[in-house]
Formats: sequence, structure tokens, C-alpha cells
Amino acid sequence: MDFNVKKLASGAGLFFTRAVQFTEEKLGQAEKTELDAHFENLMSRADCTKNWTEKIYRQTEILLQPNPSARIEEFLYEKLDRKAPSRITNGELLGQYMQDAAKEFGPGTPYGSTLIEVGECERRLGAAEREFLQTSAISFLTPLRNFLEGDWRTISKERRLLENLRLDLDACKTRLKKAKVAEAKAAMAPDFHETRPRNYVLSASASAAEHELRVAQTEFDRQAEVTRLLLEGISSTHVNHLRCLHEFVEAQAAYYKRCHHHMQELQKELGRSANAQLPNAFALNSTHPVATAGSASEGVSSPVETDTLKIEEVQAPATGTRKAKVLYDYDAADSSELSLLADELITVYTVPGMDSDWLVGERGNQKGKVPVTYLELLS
Repeated sequence: MDFNVKKLASGAGLFFTRAVQFTEEKLGQAEKTELDAHFENLMSRADCTKNWTEKIYRQTEILLQPNPSARIEEFLYEKLDRKAPSRITNGELLGQYMQDAAKEFGPGTPYGSTLIEVGECERRLGAAEREFLQTSAISFLTPLRNFLEGDWRTISKERRLLENLRLDLDACKTRLKKAKVAEAKAAMAPDFHETRPRNYVLSASASAAEHELRVAQTEFDRQAEVTRLLLEGISSTHVNHLRCLHEFVEAQAAYYKRCHHHMQELQKELGRSANAQLPNAFALNSTHPVATAGSASEGVSSPVETDTLKIEEVQAPATGTRKAKVLYDYDAADSSELSLLADELITVYTVPGMDSDWLVGERGNQKGKVPVTYLELLS
């Protein structure tokens, strides 16, 4: 118990000494040991790395999980060292709703069958998102968190210890300076009536202060070297974070590539379904022939009067053609259709009797029917 009291009293005295030194420095009444410029640059670089790493980490968390409640739940599970329950993604949930709705509307109806196809695509997109979230958390978020909760805490601890030792060092310098001044004054006006001359006592006090200063200087230099090595390790941290950033970009690229592939497959499937569900725009009912004015009396039939129209026989009208911009890639299902590339410009027009969901498109010498949903008509 006596030992603990002495230790507590010693710690309180040390804390008081540091507080006095810190206060006098702030008031300009005491000198402060300055670190070299290189050391200051290392600390500034470390602080900058910590601040921006923390911001990038927080914003990446928001990007991967926009729901704050879900983030808090995952944080609590992590602190409790328990595995968070698997969470269904929004895409998977939407796909499930679409497929359930298709069962109610009837999977054999056009709307129901389309809901099934789109719902399955949304579920694949959700699965791709889940894989992307897991990969990003492991390859990018975890290294950043390890730096903030591991390396940076160690650096901060050593920097605080260095600051305390600097205060001890400067306090020793202040005591030595005061002892030297008192010793000089005593030497100028000695008191020979004292049994122990004052200058002898002050000289011993100055010697003790010099010894304390040497010890404090040694401890400060040792701690400064330890802290310097940790701060120089920030360069290795940058290299590691750069590698993690590349992995994050690769994961993002793979995710968006998969999403693009799934959407392209869905568009093709919907296009094939539309061809099967909608009447062929170029197959006309022979009992309702369409003829141009005067053709019946002259006995001359138009190309669209035949039971099956040959695409090469369709001629662009003198008026009514328009330019259209292709919104998405489209692969022709058969020879009567025209394949499209996103962002290209083509000429389009209608043919009498054609369904409103299709147009005739021309690109140079190529010609074929194209779906309206893949086009943006220009004025």
C-alpha cells in the first residue's frame, strides 16, 4: 500500500511538473525544444495520411452500404466479435418481388413472362453486388481500418510519449538554468557565517540538475528515434494502400462488367420475346392487302402486298424519313433485322401496316427492321 501511495505521489508530481512546463511555454515564459524540420515534415505527412484515410474509409463505407442503420448493426456485430447475418441486396429483393408478381399475373401472359425474365436478371445483379461488396470489404476497407485502428494508434501513443519526454527534458533545462543563476548569485555574495555555505548547496543542486538533464536527454533521443522510424513507415503504408486501391478498382470494373453483361443478355431476351409475342411487322394478312393509290385498277401490286415481305424490296419513302440515335447495342435475331451499335446514327422510317414497336432502319447499304425502344428519334 505504501508503495502504491509513493508511486501515485510520484506520478502526480511528474504530471504537475509537465503541466507547469506546458503552461509556461504557452505563456512564453519557458523555452521549448524544437524538433528538426525533417521530423516535423514526417509528423505532418502522417497526420495528413490519417485524416484522408479516415475520410476515404468512411465514404467508401457509405458507398458500399448507404443504409446507416445497417452500418451501425454491422459495427456492433464486429465489436461483439460475432458474424453479421447475411443481408439480401436490394436487387435480389426486387427480383423476388417481380417473380412473385409474375406468378399472380400468370407466367404465360406477356407481362408475367417479362416480369420473370427481368426479375431473374435483377437477382443476378443483386448477386453480383453482394460479391462486389464482400470483395471490396476484404481488399480495400479492411486494410484501411487496420491502419487506423492498428498502426495509427501505435504512432499516436509513441508521439504522446515523445511529447511527455520533451516536457520532462525542458523542465530539466529550466531547473538547471535556475540552479546556475542561483549558484552565480551565491558566489558573488558568500555568507561565511553559515555552517554549510550556500554556494556549496547550490553547486550540489546544479550537479543533480545536470545529471537529470543528461538522463532526460537520453530518454528523449531514444524515443525520438523510435517515433521517427514509425513515421517513416508511412511510406510503406502508402504503397500498401496503393495496391489495395488497384484491387478495389479491379473489383469495381469486374462488377460493372458483369452488370453490363447481364443487362445486354436481358435486352436480347426481351427482344426475342417481343418478336415472338408481337405480329411480324413484315408479314401481312393476305385477306387485307395494302395497296398504293391506283394500284388495284392498274393491277400492279406494291411490295408490302405480298404475304412475306423481302427486306431488300422495301424502299425508303420520299418524305417521312428521320435520323435516330442508337441507345443500346442490339444483335439481329434474323436476316430481316438490322444489328445496332450504341451511339451510332441511322435513318429510320415506317412501312404501312408495320407495328408501332418497329421501324425500318438503314445504315449505308444495310437495311432491316429495328426496335423503337433501342432508338432516340432526332428532329
